[in-house]
Amino acid sequence: MNPARPARPASRLAVVLLTLTGLLVAGTGVASAHVRASSSDASPGGYGKVTFRVPNESDTASTVALRIQLPTDTPLASVQVQPVAGWTAELTTTPLDPPVTTDHGDTLDEAVSVVEFRADAGGGIAPGQFQEFALSGGPFPEADALSFPTVQTYSDGAESAWIEPTVDGQPEPESPAPVLMLTSGAAEPAAVDEASSATDDGGSDGTATVALVLAVLGLLAGLSGLLLGLAARRRTVSS
Repeated sequence: MNPARPARPASRLAVVLLTLTGLLVAGTGVASAHVRASSSDASPGGYGKVTFRVPNESDTASTVALRIQLPTDTPLASVQVQPVAGWTAELTTTPLDPPVTTDHGDTLDEAVSVVEFRADAGGGIAPGQFQEFALSGGPFPEADALSFPTVQTYSDGAESAWIEPTVDGQPEPESPAPVLMLTSGAAEPAAVDEASSATDDGGSDGTATVALVLAVLGLLAGLSGLLLGLAARRRTVSS
């Protein structure tokens, strides 16, 4: 009787790779489920429409409120809300002391600091769904990006605070504030931005997922070749 053979290293490696694949792909999906801001026409010094995409992350509760904080150090002189069926919107204006002079030379002594959307009774964003909310305004500051800290409230009282700043050269934080990348006004960047916002997870997440899957498939293909080579070698030695 042959003694029991210990698990082969190649077999253990295959199990580890498959486990890592599942964890990494799952992790990518979780990281993509953030409140995100995008625009096809917002540019420094100009006016535009900003769309906030809000996925519902709860398995049991609906999203019933969204509180968006607008910058007051570089305030927008004009802010308008696009109506959303089943939701009401409230704008909060904050006095600016001292008054702020915009890049266009306008002096503002007050500005919209918070926009809050609330779902009608019994409504909201159900589990497995998402909703888009839009603001129109400007002029935007002469900057590359604009951050909008946001708090998402659920029907069970839970809150998701998307308020952490994203720092260049560092990994994305766990609860990043939505960041609007201001375009240069050219058609190509605007088209790219609109295309990236066409999917719920965003174009960058989709690209990262594809790259991850291809890399893992390459590893598995190499492992298969190794296993076949070992099997052929054993047959040669046995004969």
